[in-house]
Amino acid sequence: MTIRAVQAEDLPAINDIYNHYVRETSITFDYEPWSIERRRAWLQKLAENEDYYHVLVKEDEHGQVIGFAYNSEFREKQAYKVSSEITIYLHPELRAKGLGSELMKALLEKMALSPISRAYSVITLPNPASIRLHEKFNFKKVGLLTDVGFKFNQYHSVAILEKVTEQ
Repeated sequence: MTIRAVQAEDLPAINDIYNHYVRETSITFDYEPWSIERRRAWLQKLAENEDYYHVLVKEDEHGQVIGFAYNSEFREKQAYKVSSEITIYLHPELRAKGLGSELMKALLEKMALSPISRAYSVITLPNPASIRLHEKFNFKKVGLLTDVGFKFNQYHSVAILEKVTEQ
């Protein structure tokens, strides 16, 4: 299995993985699945800031994309540019197999070579597996937003976790 930088031909697989979570879970607060055009624009925006932002994919032994990780803009204002939000998604049938740890490690290594000084993750609760993954990599809970999202006819809280990136 390989972790590598994203390529444009990976976008349909990334969308398939992500859109499962849109349709089936509250892990993402998106209501509508992403179109391939929206995914292309997402990648273009990240690529325009490649010194700061990274998109990685994990392939299985057959070269199929089974997960992806990326860091992106934390907030829009320029002073926030030294901070970044991270996101990791795995094929739903492959969770809890250590693949998230492999993607997290690779992403944090890339971020350590960038000007990013803080990594943040916003996790819909409850999600003990994601919390454990982040704690494994020394993320600390720094905030809780109570009932901040509404999806599938219920309110959802999110935890905010932070890590100082290693420069």
